[in-house]
Amino acid sequence: MNATADSQAEAPSNGKRRRILTVIALVFIAAGLLWALFWYLVLSKREDTDDAYVNGNKVVISARVAGTVVSVLADDTQLVHAGQVLVRLDPVDAETRVSRAASVLAESVRQVRQQTALAGQYDAVVNARRLELRRAESDLARRKPLIAAEAIAPEELRHADDAVRLARDALNQAERQAHAAHALVDGTDVAHNPTVLEAKAAYRDAWIAAERDRVVAPVSGYVAERSVQLGQHIQPGQALMTVIPLDALWVDANFKEVQLRDLRIGQPAIVVSDLYGGAVKFHGRVLGVSAGTGAAFALLPPQNASGNWIKVVQRVPVRIAIDDKDLEKHPLRVGLSATVTVDTTNQTGPVLAPDVRDRFAGATDVYGADIAKADAQADAVIRRNLSPAR
Repeated sequence: MNATADSQAEAPSNGKRRRILTVIALVFIAAGLLWALFWYLVLSKREDTDDAYVNGNKVVISARVAGTVVSVLADDTQLVHAGQVLVRLDPVDAETRVSRAASVLAESVRQVRQQTALAGQYDAVVNARRLELRRAESDLARRKPLIAAEAIAPEELRHADDAVRLARDALNQAERQAHAAHALVDGTDVAHNPTVLEAKAAYRDAWIAAERDRVVAPVSGYVAERSVQLGQHIQPGQALMTVIPLDALWVDANFKEVQLRDLRIGQPAIVVSDLYGGAVKFHGRVLGVSAGTGAAFALLPPQNASGNWIKVVQRVPVRIAIDDKDLEKHPLRVGLSATVTVDTTNQTGPVLAPDVRDRFAGATDVYGADIAKADAQADAVIRRNLSPAR
């Protein structure tokens, strides 16, 4: 009786255990199916990497003329605006060159005015020589009938003929002198005479060089890597500091070569910076793919021709553009680490950029005013020397 009772008690417990195991197995199977479905519909349509870094334009500020630094008007971490003066050089030498060029320009204008007046003077001489020739020809014409009547001596007729030839030669000489004088001034006014234009160009060069004693910021941004010091003598092109515009940043995400198969330009991306963590997500898009791997552009590219070759998975930089509004709300810095996830669902975009005319790396107009101001100053010098002083 006891054995039968024990067997009857164990039967329900074994059935209950089997049901529990079956339920657990079904739960795991369902979880596996859900995970497979999630991977197929979501994860398989994404490519991510944590080998990504914030990058941006690092505008190196340098002087365009040589000189000695007399003032430094910006320092590291400071915000500067396009056109703002960052460094001033000693202006003494440049101002002396401008004064000398202004004197040369003024003298050129006066010389052209003198040449114009001289051309008019030669025109008057030509008119006088023509009158003398007509008078000499008239005298000769009056004397020719008198020689037949022996009213005058033959010698007097010869003198009249010589006077005509002399007057004709004098007229020819005066006309050549007038042509030579007009060759220097005809066709243009004083302000556009080649001599004046050459002196004006020299003045403009000197004036622009003087203006370039002021080193200005070509773009708005934050100053970094300032190396210039007071009293330092600098040369053209020497790096003085760097200006970084933090409103135009991007992310260089280094994807493995096996991840590039489904990447296309224009695909949406999510960027998570280590600075803010996962609480802040930056929205962006794929802007382009580099033309080579990082190793291809290394200072010492790898050489795999040796027998001891080990295959290493290469990474290719992919540029991710960040939404401007996200950057405005949460500013980033150049060099920060980030994690990038690209949604590869839509693969209709191009693999490589088909055209580059739709965007440019940068532009500035802070230097364009130099030539206009220089021309205005040169024209003022010309006007002051065009009219005679009263």
